[in-house]
Amino acid sequence: MIDVPTRTPNPANETHENRLKRMQMRSMRRGIKEMDIILERYAADNLSSMDAATLDLYDSLLNENDQDLYQWVTGQKPAPAPFAAMISDISTAISGRN
Repeated sequence: MIDVPTRTPNPANETHENRLKRMQMRSMRRGIKEMDIILERYAADNLSSMDAATLDLYDSLLNENDQDLYQWVTGQKPAPAPFAAMISDISTAISGRN
């Protein structure tokens, strides 16, 4: 099981605005194009409305391997418990279902 830290380390001088920009860039520059597209869209639609705890979780998710993320998002493999709800949200967002 994946151990998700309660607080993702960030530079002490990182403002909220800079954090959102960093996370947006990390969402769109992944490694495989499919995850670039999926996470860029999700981040654009959701980052600005996330609370601190959800941002921490998403920041941790961005550290995961693209191959694993893709399998979780597409339902090929179950997502680890800490990420399950967020992965479900991402899957729903990319499918267009509400």
